[in-house]
Amino acid sequence: MPTLPWTTVGKPAQDATAFVMASRIEVRSLKDVPRAFLRSLATWKQVRSAPGAYGASLIAQPLKRTFWTLSAWENREALYTYARTEPHKSVMTGLRSSLSHSVFTFWETPASALPVNWPDARERLAAQERADADGAPSGA
Repeated sequence: MPTLPWTTVGKPAQDATAFVMASRIEVRSLKDVPRAFLRSLATWKQVRSAPGAYGASLIAQPLKRTFWTLSAWENREALYTYARTEPHKSVMTGLRSSLSHSVFTFWETPASALPVNWPDARERLAAQERADADGAPSGA
């Protein structure tokens, strides 16, 4: 399983709060995996220089057609600015037709708790997926 471990990008103040996003993205078929993985590397490179980024990690499970992302940001605006900026914007638009299922969750944590661990992120994603299936926000 290719993993890009947590990479610290920016150092927040010890008393700061981080805005965290976790995602699980599944592509429709195995033939979509190489393109999705290569494009995810472009967004990985982008996050490493994105204003307001504190850190990020990526797990790729090619045989399961699944990509997991985890990132921490100065605030919601920093994350959304990154998402609307190239290459992320074009990558996500270009992959949209290849996606079968995606789950996203967001929460705040003390910056002193960074890096966020994957078990916590996966639990939050599972809770979000259950809430999405029920049609209600998870409260995460």
